[in-house]
Amino acid sequence: MNAAPGPPRPHETPMSQPNPPENDDNERELLESSIPLASAGRRFDQVLAELFPDFSRSRLTEWIKAGDALLDGRLVKPKEAVRGGEPVTLSVRIEVETGEALPEDIPLEILFQDEDVLVVNKPAGLVVHPGAGNPRGTLVNALLHFDPRLAGLPRAGIVHRLDKDTSGLMVVARNLRAHTSLVEQLSGREAHRQYLAVVQGTMVAGTTINAPIGRHPTDRVRMAVAKEGAPGRDAITHYRVREKFRAHTLVECRLETGRTHQIRVHMAYVRHPIVGDPLYGGSFRLPKAATEDLVARLQGFKRQALHAEKLSFKHPATGEMVTVESPMPEDMQGLVLDLRNDTAAAKKAG
Repeated sequence: MNAAPGPPRPHETPMSQPNPPENDDNERELLESSIPLASAGRRFDQVLAELFPDFSRSRLTEWIKAGDALLDGRLVKPKEAVRGGEPVTLSVRIEVETGEALPEDIPLEILFQDEDVLVVNKPAGLVVHPGAGNPRGTLVNALLHFDPRLAGLPRAGIVHRLDKDTSGLMVVARNLRAHTSLVEQLSGREAHRQYLAVVQGTMVAGTTINAPIGRHPTDRVRMAVAKEGAPGRDAITHYRVREKFRAHTLVECRLETGRTHQIRVHMAYVRHPIVGDPLYGGSFRLPKAATEDLVARLQGFKRQALHAEKLSFKHPATGEMVTVESPMPEDMQGLVLDLRNDTAAAKKAG
């Protein structure tokens, strides 16, 4: 790590060979509204059902109790009376039943396929599951067009997910046998997923971050490292340095668990947030006298610089290991090239 002060790191241990991840949690979307003035005095759950008619009253009540529906930023009971004018925030899972999704002719880059599995190279910007804010144009819609039989499987055969703006490899089951096998491999940490990330600051060496992750206590869209005594699930990320630049580092991350936003949360926790990450503090930092190309690149990089580059699993039918790799997409390749050129220029200038 660099010499800048950071948080206590009791969870870090020397780097070791990881066991791969289990299944991911679901991404969430924040919906916002406000209580009509005319609704003053009514129950919160009643008014919420009118503000968000796409969701059932019972589901909204569950979300209120779970703290996923906040009134004026507060966790309240479903029967609490509203005053009128208060802001309302609703954090919903970005997922619907596969049966509600329609096939769409969306191009897919498939790097491996047979009768049992597909390995898809997901581009940044493609949402995985349909949801309240994106009912169409998702990976699920594309998969149902590619193979209509996937409608008979949970989540159209998807057994893990990537955030919308994370690029890279995902494995998809094409039958129930494959689905069962892949879910077991992920939950048993017998599969292997490897990522590349460009982070802020110069890291010295790799290590392991072992820090539980839970929902952020006040921002329901974000995740956070759970404080002692707070609810959280075990989360382990192994990483090593691939290449160092003047004020950034290219790191290789290997997941032992698969929590929502895990790499993004863990990198921010050790004060090396991922470049371009809008949720976890990845606003760009410029080294002194940075090249014009690097300045333009960082200013224009509008997503987290995170890519799932390698995926390994046992084939559900043969038991043989399947390994698929995907190079960094053009935007991340350009970012790394500009960082490399900037570092070389600084060395040349002395």
